[in-house]
Amino acid sequence: MKIKVLTLFPEMYESLKSGVIGKAIEKEIFDLEIINIRDYSKDKHKRCDDYPYGGGAGMVMTPQPAHDAINSVDPNHVFYRIYLSPKGKTLNQKKVETLSKVENILLFNGSYEGIDQRIIDLDIDEEISIGDYVLTSGDLASMVLINAVSRYVKGVLGSEESTDEESFADGLLEYPHYTRPYEFEGLCVPDILIGGDHSAVAEWRKEQSILLTKKLRPDLIDGRNS
Repeated sequence: MKIKVLTLFPEMYESLKSGVIGKAIEKEIFDLEIINIRDYSKDKHKRCDDYPYGGGAGMVMTPQPAHDAINSVDPNHVFYRIYLSPKGKTLNQKKVETLSKVENILLFNGSYEGIDQRIIDLDIDEEISIGDYVLTSGDLASMVLINAVSRYVKGVLGSEESTDEESFADGLLEYPHYTRPYEFEGLCVPDILIGGDHSAVAEWRKEQSILLTKKLRPDLIDGRNS
């Protein structure tokens, strides 16, 4: 998989060089390219924003640098172009799995009050949001998407089973996890997990997933029943 990221703040993506994603990039399992939108601005001061028509607070990203950047790095539109926006469809696990099957993805990150609508009309395939709140730029949302999607790319995680039983994989929250020591601060590991009966463990984990989901995310249970 190859992901190209267009941003006004390329330095923010240094954090992705650590952890499993960083290792995957080093091993060329996962290809990530960060592009500075300012490099495409024709303004002598490399400005990429201006006042909004009709008035209002804040600034809006101008169309020229955005349009030129997108079409310079993807001239033949072979990348699936995503604009990270609070107006977009909410990112969920099903969408993450769908995007993980896309070979080439371009992420465009707006800033200020947003981007000129004509860029969305001309150059963007889909708008995606990570939640019903507003960030100072799309970059944190972009990093969330990259992190979530990359985990489904073969070879990124140490075990291909890591994504099979995690939260939302089957519409439920994941069961509780325990490790050594057996007792900690007076709390013990459930005995069923140390008995060696794998079918009993699997049944216990399923029950715990259902109980946790009913307690913490009843909306997911309603969605499964609808």
